[in-house]
Amino acid sequence: MKITKYRKILKCTYIKWNLLILFICLLFMQGYVKLESTGDNLFHIFINGVRVGSVAQPEDAENMLWEARREIATPADDLVLMDVEMTYVGEEIMYGYVDDPQEVYNNIRQALQASIQETSVRSYTLKMDQYMVNLASVEEMEQLLQAVVSKYDGEGKFGVDIVQDENRLFNVLTAYAVDRQSQSREQEEQLQQQEQQLFPEAGIQAQLTDFFAQDVEKEEKDFEDYDLGIMSMHFAEKVEIVEAYLPQSQLQPLDKAIEELTMEQETVGTYEVQRGDTLSEIALKVNIPMDDIVAMNDSLETINTTIRAGQQLIITVPEPKVTMERVEVNYYEEIYDAPVEYIDRDDWFTTQTNVIQQPHAGFRRVVAQENYENDTLTQREILKEDVVMVAVAKIVERGTKVPPTYIKPISGGRSSSGFGRRKAPTKGASTYHKGQDWATPVGTTVVASCGGRVSKAGWGSGYGYVVYIDHEDGRQTRYAHLSKILVKVGDYVKQGQRIALSGNTGITSGPHLHFEILIGGKQVNPMNYLR
Repeated sequence: MKITKYRKILKCTYIKWNLLILFICLLFMQGYVKLESTGDNLFHIFINGVRVGSVAQPEDAENMLWEARREIATPADDLVLMDVEMTYVGEEIMYGYVDDPQEVYNNIRQALQASIQETSVRSYTLKMDQYMVNLASVEEMEQLLQAVVSKYDGEGKFGVDIVQDENRLFNVLTAYAVDRQSQSREQEEQLQQQEQQLFPEAGIQAQLTDFFAQDVEKEEKDFEDYDLGIMSMHFAEKVEIVEAYLPQSQLQPLDKAIEELTMEQETVGTYEVQRGDTLSEIALKVNIPMDDIVAMNDSLETINTTIRAGQQLIITVPEPKVTMERVEVNYYEEIYDAPVEYIDRDDWFTTQTNVIQQPHAGFRRVVAQENYENDTLTQREILKEDVVMVAVAKIVERGTKVPPTYIKPISGGRSSSGFGRRKAPTKGASTYHKGQDWATPVGTTVVASCGGRVSKAGWGSGYGYVVYIDHEDGRQTRYAHLSKILVKVGDYVKQGQRIALSGNTGITSGPHLHFEILIGGKQVNPMNYLR
């Protein structure tokens, strides 16, 4: 009985001690915290819906989140964009197990890595007029702009400096073409000036130096005394470079950017015809064949079509995206032409000219200062000239009066037969049409195409009823197949004045107006002269 009684007591004591030890372990074991009944006290953390662990306080997870963000973004020095949403679920328990902080941190970092949308890298954007390109570094920008400069600098004299734009509040850079050789000379001169300040000349030596310096200034330069080559160079457009963070996919490879910026593209332009211009001279000026100029302009029928001062011709010119302006000093031994000398005749029209002295080229040696935009010469000034053989100028008489204009003599009408060869529309009609026909109902008003004096008004055989008008520029217009004539010989009519009604008289195949323009007594295509 005693053994059984003690056995029960020992067993009970054993159980109590085990419970006590277990309780103590729970209190002091690492990873466990004693929680009081004060509301939610254990928090399960989720990043973008994925559980990353449990913590005692939400602030612990927030601190881990910011630290993980910093650790991911700092090494690359890039702008890392993440789509992150942290949520948590709290609960109140007596005793709770929190996850190891390092494990929770690792889980958060892994979730952030998975949430990265894209990494924006530090880059630089070049803006120049309408052109823009993104490159990875300032060094690449310098290489790009140096390629543009080197295209026109065969001597390798100029480089590119990219500096802070002092006129801008934000971090904006700008670029300049810089004469490296001049920089070196300036530095040497500064050193010499510093040496002279330390050891100044005095007495007779200083006077001799001033005397010889004045002598050199007065002496005229010879050809060998001029510095030749590029004197200055700069970008015509404002060059702006802005630092930015962009996705890698938006950065352009350097070689492609160089090709794009230096490649010439056809650009549509215009040329205004100057007094004395011929189509052949214009073709030489713009470096475009005459046939191509004719093809670009509807107003030119052939290379022999008359052009007038002030007329706008469409031309295409090859131009790169960026314009480099430079000044060069060059030496030439050249054949040259003297400027054309004009004698104005106020009683002549501007279409009238007469050469009274043919030119003869001369030969000379010159040093010239030349201004260029890319490869186009925009200005030339001769600094020194030695004429070996004098050029003889071309002397031209030219008119100053603006010639009269010509308008369509009827309103509306359908073009039924143009100028030139044709199949005769009716018996007795010519197979070479010497005018322009417009089909129009009988009785349509016919007006004077240009002001002038009526030289004929009556019946004209195959023309039927016809009116001839002589104009002050020596040309003549004819209006045929009329039904009624409203003017008489000797009348002076103004441009647009009613002179007749259209009809179907003479040799015709139907009601229409036949219209001619004659120059020197010979019919020409009137459509080339109507305004």
